[in-house]
Amino acid sequence: MKMDSSVKLFSDTYISYNIRSLPPLAKKYVLQMLHIDVQVAAKLLEEWVLPDGASKHRVAVDRLVQLRVFLEAVDRKNEKTYKLNTTFQRSLQKLLVQGGTLPRESMPSNITVRLPTLEDLEAYALQQWECFLLQLISPSHVEKPLNISSSLMKVFQRRLLSQRDKEAPKLTESGFQFLLMDTNAQLWYIIREYISNSEERGVDAAELISFMLELSFHVIGEAYNINTLTDFQRNIVKDLADLGLVKLQQGRKESWFIPTKLATNLSMSLADSSSRKQGFVVVETNFRVYAYSTSKLHCEILRLFSSLGTCDVSRVEYQLPNLIVGAITKESLYNAFENGITAEQIISFLQQNAHPRVAERIPSVPENVTDQIRLWEGDLNRVEMTEAYYYDEFPSRDVFEGACDCAREWNGLLWEDSKKMHMVVKTEVHTYVRDFLRRQK
Repeated sequence: MKMDSSVKLFSDTYISYNIRSLPPLAKKYVLQMLHIDVQVAAKLLEEWVLPDGASKHRVAVDRLVQLRVFLEAVDRKNEKTYKLNTTFQRSLQKLLVQGGTLPRESMPSNITVRLPTLEDLEAYALQQWECFLLQLISPSHVEKPLNISSSLMKVFQRRLLSQRDKEAPKLTESGFQFLLMDTNAQLWYIIREYISNSEERGVDAAELISFMLELSFHVIGEAYNINTLTDFQRNIVKDLADLGLVKLQQGRKESWFIPTKLATNLSMSLADSSSRKQGFVVVETNFRVYAYSTSKLHCEILRLFSSLGTCDVSRVEYQLPNLIVGAITKESLYNAFENGITAEQIISFLQQNAHPRVAERIPSVPENVTDQIRLWEGDLNRVEMTEAYYYDEFPSRDVFEGACDCAREWNGLLWEDSKKMHMVVKTEVHTYVRDFLRRQK
């Protein structure tokens, strides 16, 4: 998450998130420069670490610059310098001296009864998230739609689906890439869209971000009193419950929300692999595809790709409660390519979703399959279509050669036959050639 240096106030939550997300060496640099108000030369910063830690040093500095905690500049000698973001620096100093806002306390166990186990909570979060994704990419296949407003759903769908006139929505190239993401990256994509649309819904984006980061520091499985939330935060919690980030429960006298693993993932790096999706696809050398999954989302994704012609699985041969068997064919791949999906994206999908039994195998997808997918894509790229105009029946050879020269001057001559005096020019230079011919009359 980036925040411009012009922001006048860093909240305690934002500071905590930044510090927590930093590598250990980066945290050390922040503390060392906390009371330094001048630019520090990059060479001097390199002396703070041993020679064998050069790679960790670069990672730490890059991360600090990315988060705008470090401001990079160039001095008179044209050498790099770094300085703590002044606003962040003052806010962190104040936080250390005066203390920050106390974290929200969970409710005592004697009030919250029958709390779900961590396993049940994770299953609930997965079910809600998959139901949301299914409603996002294929609304017609959702048995029990979530209580998400149609206007907000359109915000999430605007880059993932495309629709023409009365046709059914089709998955876009960005939509296919979204499905390739791991759960953590998908979550951040949705949350980013949720935040970017906050102003249209009359929501303060800064307050929304602050509450989302605060939520990421809550303890998984602990219950938090809803009455401690503001009206604004209660509305946000209801939306997050639909996405599976929290679970709402009602007691006799009190109501509470319970953060799930998805909520705590908001404070993790996108590179964290702990939340990556479990693979379920096995591809054989005979181009047969086996999808081992009880998830309706996985099934509908495969069916959606097939029905839209954007998937490597062209036909479903048979389906069991936890298994779908299909095959990769030339026709289905051609449909995928025509919809903007590349061979590399399809191969990446098969590799990233490889079943654990084959995921460790090198390669996880047979080479003859990946090579053939690339060859089929190459077949479509052999011919490039260009709109053009065809000219014939020139009155004389001089006029023909003059017209050819005119087209060449504008870099628009595609083909010529000097014997029969025929030529083809690009559409964009047709006007110039036509004007030349008119002048010859």
